[in-house]
Amino acid sequence: MNLNQIHNVYFIGIGGIGMSALARYFQFIGKNVAGYDKTETQLTNELQENGIKIHFEDDVNLIDECFKNTENTLVVITPAVPKQHSEWNYFLENGFTVKKRAEVLGIITKDTFCFAVAGTHGKTTTSSILGHVLYESGVDVTAFLGGIVEGYNTNLIGSGKTVTVVEADEFDRSFLHLHPNLSCVTSMDADHLDIYGDVAAIEESFREFAHKVPAENLFIIKGLPLEGNTIAVNVGADYVAQNIRIENGFYVFDVKTKEELIENIKFGLPGHHNLTNALLAFAMAKSYGVENEKIKKALATFKGVRRRFSFQIREENLVYIDDYAHHPTEINAVHQAVRELYPNKKIIACFQPHLFSRTKDFIDGFAESLSQFDEILLLEIYPARELPMEGVNSTWLLSKIKNENKRLVTKEELLTSFKNSDANVFVTIGAGDIGEIVKDIKKILNEKV
Repeated sequence: MNLNQIHNVYFIGIGGIGMSALARYFQFIGKNVAGYDKTETQLTNELQENGIKIHFEDDVNLIDECFKNTENTLVVITPAVPKQHSEWNYFLENGFTVKKRAEVLGIITKDTFCFAVAGTHGKTTTSSILGHVLYESGVDVTAFLGGIVEGYNTNLIGSGKTVTVVEADEFDRSFLHLHPNLSCVTSMDADHLDIYGDVAAIEESFREFAHKVPAENLFIIKGLPLEGNTIAVNVGADYVAQNIRIENGFYVFDVKTKEELIENIKFGLPGHHNLTNALLAFAMAKSYGVENEKIKKALATFKGVRRRFSFQIREENLVYIDDYAHHPTEINAVHQAVRELYPNKKIIACFQPHLFSRTKDFIDGFAESLSQFDEILLLEIYPARELPMEGVNSTWLLSKIKNENKRLVTKEELLTSFKNSDANVFVTIGAGDIGEIVKDIKKILNEKV
């Protein structure tokens, strides 16, 4: 497929975080871009402000005529769109070129030097750090990201033609469409069991992805069952973060490689999981040939990713953190980081489970990870692409949480509960639409100061 012959790009599910990055990219290179999404969000509002036309009703009549030319229109879909979607079926029945987001990413990156970041957790932060490091170091890069990067206020960094950074998404085995030159795997925990069936199938898919590059071009967290350059914190590996301390709210640490010791690296994101993310980005950039001092300088200025341990309020007696965590391992990482920063403060967390299948598959893990907070509020499950499952709901999850300081709440009750709470640290967690009420929560909490 020759993208130079494409004039129009239409997105079904344009408000998805990965889809919106592609929409921005195609608009930037001069294509006519429009799309559909189910609901209006902050992301769709931002795209519309940039001049991209979006509608929110599945209606073929709302598609502009210029997008109904089969010769020069590319249609991009997300796996979350249901098969009976009328616009999708219109394009299929009329002979349009229709491709998944991952396929399009594969086409864009095929003729570039491609950094691919895979893993069930950590890939958005790692790829964002890597994109920032390469961009700040003067590399001719475009980074397609799964989150809005603070300081850039977009999920697309750079406009390079020769180097790309992409998130290699394991959902629906999408990452197998990519053509990486350097890859990393941050984690291989069980997830998406509704797609894969069991852990063995997930691990086999990651192995297939890993084999797309030779072992010397693969970077992995130590302990994963793959052959590659190992990354670790405070234990022996090919790249080790050691001598870790906290200075003025920043991590400061050294990196030991087989050949050298790079001292006093400064990084601002809390949590040991973020140290490994930074170390992966460091190792990949260094392997590409970026100088140590340039990497150090860039790491010190990375401001984070929206909804990834995102500080909304950071006062001495009042802290509000919002995070996208939607798996027990990720919730554990959020808790570790919060406790490390605020060991003597009362922490209240509100969690919105994401998907009925994920809640069912990891119910005990969710209960255990959530029980660690001082007080837990639960919203009902955000269904996303799924229909309800009998007996799978937040009441069931609440019953499994051993901490007795727990409640099931509506979004309205969440606002009231936070307003009346005597906690010092407030945390919202989840990948659903809880992110849409962060501004309201922030406003209510600011009134407490």
